[in-house]
Amino acid sequence: MTSEVHPRRRVLGGLIAAGGALVVGATAHASADPGSGTASRVEADGATGRATGATVVLVHGVFADASGWNAVTARLLEAGHQVLAPANPLRDLDGDSAYLSSVVATLPGPVILVGHSYGGEVITNAARGHDHVKALVYVAAFAPDEGESALRLAGRFPGSELEGALVTRPLPGGTDADGYIDPAKFHRVFAADLPRATTRVMAVSQRPGSLNGLSGASGVPAWRTVPSWYVVAGADRVIPPALQRFMAERARSRTVEVEGASHVVMMSHPDVVVRQITAAYRATR
Repeated sequence: MTSEVHPRRRVLGGLIAAGGALVVGATAHASADPGSGTASRVEADGATGRATGATVVLVHGVFADASGWNAVTARLLEAGHQVLAPANPLRDLDGDSAYLSSVVATLPGPVILVGHSYGGEVITNAARGHDHVKALVYVAAFAPDEGESALRLAGRFPGSELEGALVTRPLPGGTDADGYIDPAKFHRVFAADLPRATTRVMAVSQRPGSLNGLSGASGVPAWRTVPSWYVVAGADRVIPPALQRFMAERARSRTVEVEGASHVVMMSHPDVVVRQITAAYRATR
């Protein structure tokens, strides 16, 4: 790696390190059938048969795409929820947040925004100005305060292995680069609790994040006025669990921690994530 790219790798390492249960803050409510791991079934309009509850918007982070939500999506759909899992552009925080905000603006009725990893930064900013966003759910995600970058946060809580696993590829013009996780290190760093056969496929199809574009500071956080829930991944090697706990406590999130879970806790423990989304739905409907 050249000396010119090295500082950007450090930026990305902080910025997009974007995942018994320990409760940090208030404990989230269980689902309708405790132990079933499924979402509570929502009511449907008798005339149309369409769900009448909130729309759940699932926002992925860097090194992933919307397919990472598949297990969560299937459970929510089975329960009758309306679900949308848009493609996060992964170009810059302001632009990505503006894009998601434009998507949210098209959705009628109440909305629950769910963000994983860097997707947490995006929902923190995209929710502003939308009164119909009723809840935020962070899944091993960044929940920055105003003026913070993930780099600043990550510097306070060491333990991430992302920086040493990054591979960078310059973009046209030579002033920026995309960051990937080295496929040889992808399993350990990103998804250690998934089968290697699965993570090999994830590693070669991962979506990168622009290094310069992901260095922007966050604006006024929506979690100051919108209630939030958090799923802490207890064995995360991307965003240290201590940092996740700190952000969840600061945002006054209803929090559960999954012991031994990797950064992709929504893939390895989808039932826990669904229960938190269900809790948000119940509390805000």
